[in-house]
Amino acid sequence: MALREAAAGGNPRVTAAGRGALAEQILEIAFARGVKVREDAELAEILAAIEVDSEVPVEALAAVAEILSYVYRANAASAPSAFTGPEDQTQ
Repeated sequence: MALREAAAGGNPRVTAAGRGALAEQILEIAFARGVKVREDAELAEILAAIEVDSEVPVEALAAVAEILSYVYRANAASAPSAFTGPEDQTQ
């Protein structure tokens, strides 16, 4: 299952879904591109009923928000520091 960030005023969208070999391919692509991945079997079951390119239903938004929060924190933690050395810091 892959999600895309919500457009202004909308809910996140399901951008890819699959089981078995297709799910493995989605994961391989995500890992290769440095996309953070988190497993949530219960949410995956809910989202599996949604067609690709459809918005996440309101009932699943709390769980999706939790996962997106995890992803944003993980991305921030892995981002390189804005400072490369003492000469870059202002006093």
